[in-house]
Amino acid sequence: MKHRLSFGYFTLLAENIVEVTIDEGIELSLEMVEECDVFFKAHIFGSFGMLINRINDYTYSYEAQLSIGSYEGLKAIAFVYYSDRSKVIVEELNLTRAYDKWNSCSFSGLELEWQQAFQWLKHELIGNEQPASQA
Repeated sequence: MKHRLSFGYFTLLAENIVEVTIDEGIELSLEMVEECDVFFKAHIFGSFGMLINRINDYTYSYEAQLSIGSYEGLKAIAFVYYSDRSKVIVEELNLTRAYDKWNSCSFSGLELEWQQAFQWLKHELIGNEQPASQA
């Protein structure tokens, strides 16, 4: 199911995987990150993964870089990029957030790796669904 936020689309690919597609030319702000959090709290229950589909060119404000991905229950992030610039932005974001030790992986959309990104997320989420007594 596809949901429209003020800056892009969030598509529920599975009950615990959300594809995020930000509109062309956006600078993702702290307020937009907070809008994401409201969406996740309303639509996702438990552990989840994000598939960030960077088909459009957009950037992150410094404040957004420091807070994006700090969502309760977020277990894995797959980035799918389609240009060298987009790949660099993802690498810089990962460096900025290195202390968080994100469980993330990047995939080339130009090499048709979207499906691999989706499969990777499913695998990562299965590995995180252990009963509380085993955690």
